[in-house]
Amino acid sequence: MAAVTAAMVKELRQATDAPMMDCKKVLVEADGDMEKAKELLKERGVAKAAKKADRVAAEGLVGLKIADDFSKAVVVEVNSETDFVAQNEGFQNLVLKTTEEVFEKEPTDVEGVMATEFGHYFTETVAKIGEKIDLRRFGMLKADDDTVAINGYIHSNNRIAVIVKAKCDSAKTAECMRDTLKQIAMHASAMKPSTLSYKDFDPEYVESETKGRIEAIKKENEELDRLKKPLKNVPLYVSMVQLTEKVLQEAEEKIKAVLKEQNKPEKIWDKIIPGQLARFIQDNTTLDKEQALLDQTYVLDDKKTVAQAVEDAAKKCGGTAEIVDFIRLEVGEGIEKKEDDFAAEVAAQMS
Repeated sequence: MAAVTAAMVKELRQATDAPMMDCKKVLVEADGDMEKAKELLKERGVAKAAKKADRVAAEGLVGLKIADDFSKAVVVEVNSETDFVAQNEGFQNLVLKTTEEVFEKEPTDVEGVMATEFGHYFTETVAKIGEKIDLRRFGMLKADDDTVAINGYIHSNNRIAVIVKAKCDSAKTAECMRDTLKQIAMHASAMKPSTLSYKDFDPEYVESETKGRIEAIKKENEELDRLKKPLKNVPLYVSMVQLTEKVLQEAEEKIKAVLKEQNKPEKIWDKIIPGQLARFIQDNTTLDKEQALLDQTYVLDDKKTVAQAVEDAAKKCGGTAEIVDFIRLEVGEGIEKKEDDFAAEVAAQMS
């Protein structure tokens, strides 16, 4: 049997990035044959990854790439089990290369990526890192012509990325709107919209949200009342989807009835009603303001919605623009994390 030296272990470790003890073990099994040892590590690296299949990869990083001419943008989410591995240079390079691959090859789904030569590289890299790592999802926006504006933003922690697409009246307006779209992407990264407009909500979803949100405000008012603070208006609805023409007419009639009770001169009603009707709409569209990008209050100007901010920016550019799509990825969003205690797991393996 060939003697396994420290130099051989070091050489194998440098070549494979595998743990020291694993390198020594396979060299002994391979009787010092370096190539056979590499094959053993490769086989066991894949086997290790398979054993980790029941673990949850909910940490990780996102990647963002935007074409130099802003004609295309992609966002990618790659998950790891731990934040520690997410800070590993090898993992960061994997995210970067995965983003490049998606940008260049334009696959339709994750399976399409993993079935290629790059997928083989991805699997080998995961085996070297030694933790469960998943390419979870990606998204792409492309310009149909030069009147489409695209831009994006990736947060400094590399855990949130957003890309935004707007249809403009001209190529000149599209170019002018790029900075605004980056600001909208920054807004979306912070405000977490889940859909573009209230018009996209399913009526059943709106209905299911209504009762819970109203009850939440009632409970909040109980606490405000206890603290002797002003109470919030309890809404009847939560989305513009529910505010039909009939509902708005009834709201206006109630406002007029109150003004009449208060003996407000009828000649000044037209100055009061628009503001109170706007307040009614605001109180009864909390779902829209929370989840629909275009209907959210714009973080850079709280007197406007995002849709209004885009419209005003386009006017300054001498044209018109409308956001037609966006993609927001946040690491681990929607993944149910297991309450595993990794310290306890390590201790158990050592015992």
